[in-house]
Amino acid sequence: MSQDQVTPPTVTAEEIHRIDDDAFTDRNVCLVTGAGSGIGRATALAAAGNGLTVAATDIDEDGLVGTVDRGEELGLEGEIETIVGDLTEDDALERIVDEAAELGDVKYLANVAGMQHIDSIENFPMETYDMMHRIMLRAPLYLSKLCIPHFRETEDGRGCVGNMGSVHGHYVTSDKVGYNVSKFGLRGLTQSIAAEGEGEIRAYSISTGYVKTPLVTDQLEDTAEQRGISVDEVIEDVMLGQSRVTEMMEPIDVANLFLLGFSDLGRHLDGGDLLFDGGMTLTYE
Repeated sequence: MSQDQVTPPTVTAEEIHRIDDDAFTDRNVCLVTGAGSGIGRATALAAAGNGLTVAATDIDEDGLVGTVDRGEELGLEGEIETIVGDLTEDDALERIVDEAAELGDVKYLANVAGMQHIDSIENFPMETYDMMHRIMLRAPLYLSKLCIPHFRETEDGRGCVGNMGSVHGHYVTSDKVGYNVSKFGLRGLTQSIAAEGEGEIRAYSISTGYVKTPLVTDQLEDTAEQRGISVDEVIEDVMLGQSRVTEMMEPIDVANLFLLGFSDLGRHLDGGDLLFDGGMTLTYE
């Protein structure tokens, strides 16, 4: 698989899995972070394709416009409303949830936003670690804290948080300490929400291997330089070398899992992790 073959694909209407669920209506709001690209954009489109009103947030205003444009091109049933915001700022997080609540009943939260930095622990810049922590772990916690009261006010008093995990929340690779720590922490957040939710407020995480997203393509050259190998070797050996399914997932594959977890089909998925890693972490040669 070459670098061209991991280019982030465009979501089509046919790829969105439709789920028959009484709660998937425009009355209910799904708040999606990182909705300007990659898995966040795909999740916003999948939620709208299932009839939900989507509060799509990102710091990238142009990216959000692209998400809305794609939703309109696909003629999706639900509306996608944009909320530009910086997940590292508490007042922005509070405003994001307030604006989402103006759209309807906040019932679902998809914590997708993330970033990557490639460096050894001894060279890892702490200011970068602090930013990764705020975006990938603190923001999901605070957004959950802010959304849970809204969940309780919905028609049935129920709600759900979906967290974008990773195989790196199960085992780790070198030179990604900020990412690894954040993904392990998200599993702790997921289980903590489940512990307190009494089955009414659920939470789950989704752990995938490498997905065709800008976050993945943007790290190819840095990883190649850090390890002294070619970009193609990064893809074949580092990203897919331990996977039994030797192809990367696409963003819409992950987005469909978010909607599955939010739906009544996922009613017993509470604190659990959906490990869709192609056999990467549970098998060996």
